[in-house]
Amino acid sequence: MPYAAITYAVKPGNEDEIAEIFANFRRVDSPVLTGPDGEPVGELLGTAVFIKDDLMVRVIHYSGDFSAIGRHMAGQQGVHSLEQQLAPYLAQQRDTGDVEGFQHYFRNATMRCISQLSRDTYTPA
Repeated sequence: MPYAAITYAVKPGNEDEIAEIFANFRRVDSPVLTGPDGEPVGELLGTAVFIKDDLMVRVIHYSGDFSAIGRHMAGQQGVHSLEQQLAPYLAQQRDTGDVEGFQHYFRNATMRCISQLSRDTYTPA
């Protein structure tokens, strides 16, 4: 199952405030990702958020179509609330108020993956 990492440029010195925002995050209503036709195209398997100084990274473990994640997140009330609370701490503001904005941000903020290893890809030496 693949992973993706999304970057956020944040104002340094606000790690505790940002951690508090994520501590109260309302999870998505469903982990199932759907396509434009409403049919399942993947699933959110897990997420983790890391922060250090002026960089925050959200790691997303998912199956299926990565492009469906932005569309899915754009429809989640908890995500919009989180975005509003994060706004004062972001070094670079972004428009995530609609599906296109979320998808644009996800495309531009996704880190290049250079390695993904798991027990499924393990081969003994």
